[in-house]
Amino acid sequence: MNIEKFLEEKAPLIDKAIKAYIPRKFAKTSLLFQVIPPVYSYNLETVDRAIADPTWDMLDRGGKRWRPALFLLICEALGKKDGYCADLAVIPEVVHNGTLVIDDIEDSSELRRGKPCTYKLYGLDISINVGNAMYYMPLLALMTKRVNLPADVLCGIYEIYVQEMINLSLGQAMDIAWHRGLANANLITEDDYLQMCAYKTGTLARMAAKMAAVYSGAEKTLVDKLGRFAESIGVAFQMQDDILDLTGQEFAKNKGGVGQDITEGKRTLMVIYTLKAADEVDKSRLIDILNMHTNDQGLRDEAIAIMQKYHAIEHTRQIAEKIVVDSWNAVERLLPTLEAKEKLKAFSEFLIKRNM
Repeated sequence: MNIEKFLEEKAPLIDKAIKAYIPRKFAKTSLLFQVIPPVYSYNLETVDRAIADPTWDMLDRGGKRWRPALFLLICEALGKKDGYCADLAVIPEVVHNGTLVIDDIEDSSELRRGKPCTYKLYGLDISINVGNAMYYMPLLALMTKRVNLPADVLCGIYEIYVQEMINLSLGQAMDIAWHRGLANANLITEDDYLQMCAYKTGTLARMAAKMAAVYSGAEKTLVDKLGRFAESIGVAFQMQDDILDLTGQEFAKNKGGVGQDITEGKRTLMVIYTLKAADEVDKSRLIDILNMHTNDQGLRDEAIAIMQKYHAIEHTRQIAEKIVVDSWNAVERLLPTLEAKEKLKAFSEFLIKRNM
């Protein structure tokens, strides 16, 4: 299966579903105002300029839309028709883009997908507000469907949403604390890193899979196993992001250069592994460079060379592949649809081996 083609084919379906809840231009007939009608006035220009414009500026920058695609694949693997309930599939995608808006502020980033970050274009106030709005506005999909959903399904989906949004904040807290020096980052273990990723990047993949499984009527055991499989994809996706930050020239160009994570002082799995394996001279030098938060490419290249010396990139690739394979083995026999199972497996392999 050609996963890139699959993602390209699903992107218009997903964007169309997003527009139903966050249109490019709001009107009095927009679904938002049908679900939550204003008491006094509509203020359409305000909502367009402060919510719709920055939201679609971020969404139009691209992204693989792989989280909603995962939702659709899970539904298909559970015997539902192709494209089953794209409306709910957009929830993790819009939330994800909201996190990018907020993350860029927290990290003082300059570029996102090759363009100035949202807060650079629209200001801090609008960007913080629109990032938060993107956490909640896709839930309009649930509000409009609640009359057609069994109470236990509706409750289950809301519960998944709340749990995963809490996890998201926990993961971000860990990441920020480490690269700001609020905790002893030099004592972080690989398990600490994996937990941070499970909270931060695994969360929205897990949200997509578990919502899809609940909506498709899966038993709790299967819901949990599919959630664990999706989490592993999200964690492996983050590891591949970390690798590409150090090795992918095209990938890094959209973020501001190779080694942007070094500038931010991030404790990736490669850093953690190197600090454990390195001699005292290399260990001390790597810590010094990370603590500088430098934009000097020569120093970033020096840090990358230290990590390469101890084969940290290869180690990270091996860990990423192992967690996905292990979680797939736990869920494969429980899925009823052979063709969709093969798509789901190919999908996971693509995400951890991509070069962009």
